[in-house]
Amino acid sequence: MIKKLLLIFTLVFTLFSCKNSDNEFPNTTWIGGEIVNPVGDYVIFYQGGYVIDSLKLDDQNHFLYKVENLKAGLYSFSHKEFQVFYLEPSDSLMIRVNTIDFDESLSFTGTGAERNTFLIEMFLLNEAEIELMPKLYKLPPLDFELALDSLKTIRTIIYDDYVVKHEPNSEFKLVAKASINYDYYSKKEIYITANSSKKQHTNYIEIPESFYNYRKDIDFGSETLRSYFPYYRFLFRYFDNMALEKNNELNFYNKNSFTHNYSKIKIIDSTITNDSLKNSMVKSIAGRYLLNCNSKKQQEQILSLFLEVTTNKNHQKEITELANASKKLTPGNVIPNLSLVTPENTLKTLQGIINNPTVLYLWSGKSEKHCKNIHYRVKELNSKFPEYDFIGINTDTNYKNWIQVVSKLGYNKGKEYQFENISKAEKSLVIYSVNKAIIVDENGVIINGSANLFNKNIESFLLGYLNQ
Repeated sequence: MIKKLLLIFTLVFTLFSCKNSDNEFPNTTWIGGEIVNPVGDYVIFYQGGYVIDSLKLDDQNHFLYKVENLKAGLYSFSHKEFQVFYLEPSDSLMIRVNTIDFDESLSFTGTGAERNTFLIEMFLLNEAEIELMPKLYKLPPLDFELALDSLKTIRTIIYDDYVVKHEPNSEFKLVAKASINYDYYSKKEIYITANSSKKQHTNYIEIPESFYNYRKDIDFGSETLRSYFPYYRFLFRYFDNMALEKNNELNFYNKNSFTHNYSKIKIIDSTITNDSLKNSMVKSIAGRYLLNCNSKKQQEQILSLFLEVTTNKNHQKEITELANASKKLTPGNVIPNLSLVTPENTLKTLQGIINNPTVLYLWSGKSEKHCKNIHYRVKELNSKFPEYDFIGINTDTNYKNWIQVVSKLGYNKGKEYQFENISKAEKSLVIYSVNKAIIVDENGVIINGSANLFNKNIESFLLGYLNQ
């Protein structure tokens, strides 16, 4: 049945391709495909990091999308996972993917398939290379460079063969080369970071100047690549190292430190020449910092710098709102008094359930692994720190499912709650991850508004407060 459906789709796309070649629909682009083992009803399409449309799957898990006057370039789609593809006007591209083995199963047919098959091949080669890297990062600089060049040569041969066979235009060749070069550059930046962390140890080896020659080829303002993950990822790693060098951070740098993030934003502002790219990068840095910072003063300084650097009004509004919410979770503030549902299906307030120093942690029944891991970790911490109450708050919206999990796994119902309004809770408590925990004193005053119970320093923090 599936083969027949694929044949029908292929015939449809072939028909569209023929019509396009006859100029009956010269500005029409078609994207279609099939999601095997779907985990939802929709496929979402993006351009430049922004949602351009969402398509509902039909009863056979197929989708078909028509675009007029499409601009050639990189696009992406998501359904459980996220992947990039390249489109040109008049393409008729079919995508097929199995969510059980997303990247490895992804395949393309129709007009434009050869371009995207090349890109996914480069992606999978990079995934395979990543498994080799831990051993290679231990090599001396020149040996590492030699090994990395050998890996790059394999991809370059594939690229050269592709160009001879398909004669792509200059725009796609830029993307294809970037899929190789910026992965290669990223690995060098990781090596520089790892080697810098050894400066206070005997196994540190000075990196020769020639090692950095690739930095002369960096494009700091590519409009074509600005949302392409290999390029975007490389730039973050590069600017991490620039901030590390500027501040002479001899120990392995802390990505969450104020100094590091402030310097990183300043360097990006003076280096990146594409406003959209710059806005996207500084928004990501400022947002991540605000989510992890416990200092109101430093949050305000990062926000002030961000507003000075960005030109995107929507980003300014979004990050300002995040900063205002985050500042309310800094130490010294009383935790927001949200409504909670009890296992008996009654309501209590968050402030009302706090009687002792308390650790509030989150979990969801959607992730069985995390649910079990976080409760195991809480049991471990509670045995060491009985002075604290450890209270679990479920972030799901289905009461019956929550109760079933609590009962099935034997959790203490006196220490388990569910948010009555998860949307309100997410905004008030700045919930961005189920690993987030909030620590308060017996009066509900925040001690740490962005803790992580799996962090290696959490036990020292809990002990330190008790010893005050």
